[in-house]
Amino acid sequence: MQESWSFELPNCTTLLEGLEAVMQLKQIELGIFLSYYYKKGGAVVEKVSQSTEIQFTSPFSGTLSVAFDLIYFNACRDIHQQERGEMELQVHWEEEKRVLRLQGEYWPTRDGDEI
Repeated sequence: MQESWSFELPNCTTLLEGLEAVMQLKQIELGIFLSYYYKKGGAVVEKVSQSTEIQFTSPFSGTLSVAFDLIYFNACRDIHQQERGEMELQVHWEEEKRVLRLQGEYWPTRDGDEI
């Protein structure tokens, strides 16, 4: 599994401006995007922040790490716990469209067992 999410940012002109806008103004969407990785474990992601500076691979793309809170909540099982998580993201800026695309880590999924 490898998730990706695109953010339309018509007021941003550079990759760094777009990244700053996403971190400040698109927290809920960013949390939803990262929550896809943890849905099987029953967690949601909140309070996403950039934990490393972007490492540019080209003028319009690079990698960076984000840190976040993982919240596990299940009223039926009386579970409410929180822990910190971190993930490396690929970042790509489409200058003409003013779209920032984030791509998460690749997590292999297990196929069904053969009988």
